[in-house]
Amino acid sequence: MDTLKKYSLAGFLFIAALGTLWHFLYEWTNRNILVGLFCPVNESTWEHIKLLYFPGLFYIVFMGSRLKAMYPNILNALLAGLLAGCLSIPVLFYTYSGILGKNLFVCDILVFLVSIGVLFFTAKRLLPREDLKNWDGILFFLTAALFAAFLVFSYLPLDIGLFWEPGSFVPSLSL
Repeated sequence: MDTLKKYSLAGFLFIAALGTLWHFLYEWTNRNILVGLFCPVNESTWEHIKLLYFPGLFYIVFMGSRLKAMYPNILNALLAGLLAGCLSIPVLFYTYSGILGKNLFVCDILVFLVSIGVLFFTAKRLLPREDLKNWDGILFFLTAALFAAFLVFSYLPLDIGLFWEPGSFVPSLSL
């Protein structure tokens, strides 16, 4: 198994394990306000993106620093993968729960695992692209903007569905 595959597999396992622990950390720390900035404070889809984002960001820094000499585009590829993985969480969740009319715990876990896969699949596909180095400013900006959004919206969520807990909204069909 080559180096990139080893690091990607280790990253998948690391993010899956840490993200799972992350899910409970806010409650385990007696709802510590600082922990809530980085871990889910409720069951909303927005808060569940943190399960991928923060453990993924930690691993990206590690993997990027270790493989930068071998793969000069690794950090940009991984950041693009992280953003794609984070985007896939609401897309997959709302797609399956919209089709089924409800959300299922096992499907929620699969959404999380598939989203981790999206991170590493996207990174692998983008890694050989020479023009990827031109995107570092945009990728860093989007990653930082998402980081800031987590800090703000953890305790000041917008009043839209992404920030609502599943089942707390029933659409009106009045015409």
